[in-house]
Amino acid sequence: MEAQLEQIREQQKETWNKFSPGWRKWDDFTMNWLKPMGDEIIRVLQLRSTDVVLDIAAGTGEPGLSIAKIVKDGLVVITDLAEGMLEVARDNAAKRGIRNYETVACDVCELPFSDNTFDAISCRMGFMFFPDMQLAAQEMQRVLKPGGRIAAAVWGTPDQNPWVTMIMGTISKHMQLPAPPPGAPGMFRCGSPGVLAEIFRQAGLVNVAEQELTGKLKAGSRDNYWTFMNEVAAPVVTAMSKADSNTQAKIRSEVMELVDQKYPDHQAAIDFGARVVCGQKPQA
Repeated sequence: MEAQLEQIREQQKETWNKFSPGWRKWDDFTMNWLKPMGDEIIRVLQLRSTDVVLDIAAGTGEPGLSIAKIVKDGLVVITDLAEGMLEVARDNAAKRGIRNYETVACDVCELPFSDNTFDAISCRMGFMFFPDMQLAAQEMQRVLKPGGRIAAAVWGTPDQNPWVTMIMGTISKHMQLPAPPPGAPGMFRCGSPGVLAEIFRQAGLVNVAEQELTGKLKAGSRDNYWTFMNEVAAPVVTAMSKADSNTQAKIRSEVMELVDQKYPDHQAAIDFGARVVCGQKPQA
């Protein structure tokens, strides 16, 4: 891997480890919000009870732990770059009495598994952050058995996701945020139709299909939304940490106003849009 990509990977590992306590605190809330994308991944993977499944960039354990309940006679290997996130995953598995799983801290671009190991691979909200998405897809294809399926969920376009654009747009108005280099890892890197599907095809997958999902981040109140974003969303926390107290107060006030304007019922059920893309490794 190129030195620049390795640097990105190490920064990501440090960030996710740092934010793992916040993800632990908000885990039930976040997992409920992201469940539709996990459910769609599970549906298109067409799992069997004996399958051995790889869940990549699983964070606190989903959808891998839900998959483990389905592949009762099989195994799920749950991976993430950050060991701190996998600690939460192991605690979640213990609470739910799930034992047919393993956790492995590793980089998707250098998977520590033999060729043709897994019957299926899942990846929810990870692809757009991989330093080299094509290499990641090729590694997934390598460790997948012939005929096996891969399914991944990614965020849609910025206009579909005011839950993040409202707050980041407001921050950008008040602060000079450095522009990321073209093609850098980011929330909406796979948002346009066909982007991830083409990566899958380039990796040699066939029967590639794509579906759009929409829904709501049900925060319950604008205060809850603000707190959640400031404890879990790394770009928000990073930017806000560089603002003085007056600027922070202005940003918060304007975000609250935006939420009230767009969602006047005071429930802060804020729109999101995502894509689920699946593909299959050709039969040998």
